[in-house]
Amino acid sequence: MGWLWAIIVGFVLGLIAKAIIPGKQHSPLWLTTIFGIIGAVIGNAVARGLGVAETSGIDWWRHAFQLVAAIIVVFLGDMAYSSVRGRKQRA
Repeated sequence: MGWLWAIIVGFVLGLIAKAIIPGKQHSPLWLTTIFGIIGAVIGNAVARGLGVAETSGIDWWRHAFQLVAAIIVVFLGDMAYSSVRGRKQRA
């Protein structure tokens, strides 16, 4: 069940990150989901490192760190994907 939640959270974070980033992103939906999962993992690590991973109630800080990390990962990942994809099309 943990993998299912990771995929769902990654999907949602990836879509939110794509909506926040200005311009058009060219990475496919499956790759955006993977970027979202990576962002969630990084955000959890940052929250744990700062001591705000587990709080009573909703973990707003943890979610904020996950979203910021997902935005960064989706942005950088899409740039890398576009760069690699562009090279393959020119060849």
